[in-house]
Amino acid sequence: MASSARAFGAVLCRVSLSQGLSPLRSSLCLQGIGLLGSRLPSALPKEARNTQTVRKIWTSRPVCMGRRSCKIAGRKDAQNLKKMKRNSKIGKEIVAAIQRGGPNPNSNTVLAAILDKARELDVPKEIVERNIKKATEKGQEAYIEKFYEVYGFGGVGMVVEVLTDKVTRSVAAVRGVVKDCGAKLADPGSILFKFRRVRVVNIKANAADKDQLLSIALDAGAEDVIEPAEDEDDLEEDRPDRYYKIVTSSENYSTILSKLRDDGVAFEPDNGFELLPHNPIEVDDEAMELNKDLMSKLLELDDVDAVYSDQKDT
Repeated sequence: MASSARAFGAVLCRVSLSQGLSPLRSSLCLQGIGLLGSRLPSALPKEARNTQTVRKIWTSRPVCMGRRSCKIAGRKDAQNLKKMKRNSKIGKEIVAAIQRGGPNPNSNTVLAAILDKARELDVPKEIVERNIKKATEKGQEAYIEKFYEVYGFGGVGMVVEVLTDKVTRSVAAVRGVVKDCGAKLADPGSILFKFRRVRVVNIKANAADKDQLLSIALDAGAEDVIEPAEDEDDLEEDRPDRYYKIVTSSENYSTILSKLRDDGVAFEPDNGFELLPHNPIEVDDEAMELNKDLMSKLLELDDVDAVYSDQKDT
């Protein structure tokens, strides 16, 4: 049996050498022969007989993102989803404005303001044009703004912002996700009072320093500057994925945008408003993951434009 195995190995190696395979493959071939027998058969070419057989096990480290990389990827996914939802809401607002005041922005001031906001937010032109066309289609129902309130995990409350042309569809979809995740819908007013409705300007952490933003906010009469959440795993290169938030009233919002432009600070405006919690609460890791999963699944619904929670960022 051993003799047959060695002969078979010799044939394999002869074919390998005759076809000019790479040294690595030839080496592997010789290693295989070494495993089959204790010596090289004399029938092998001289070059093969002079090659020392070395038995090796080739290993490679598995690719693992790690906790920090997963958090970075999570932040990027969240920002991309937020941008997609923002564009979707702008499209629905365009439809609603045209239904109320017509397609001419010169006479429809509401539509003109929305188109200006779309340009400010860099909403793709095709999204704007598609929704202008959609607004004139027969059978297109009016969009209605709704807020659904949810009891999350660990005492966390959530507010689901919806702009829909089918209220029965949206409430059924939200209720289904909440039930499947093991959470519970709350009665109207049970959660919403925990939040305040404000205008927010988002600035990437690497676009300006804290003192500069505080100075701009103070001069423009802003209410607050919220710093990005720090994490022990974050490095300097993670800063582009973190944001400062300048919180202000509607009256001072345009003033802040002007000052940021004058100082050359890049920013991302909000989509009309944001809901910020009065008193963010901390939860354990298990509750945090359950809440994140619930919010993610809610945001996958077409009618849902945003989900706000009073869970403290970490």
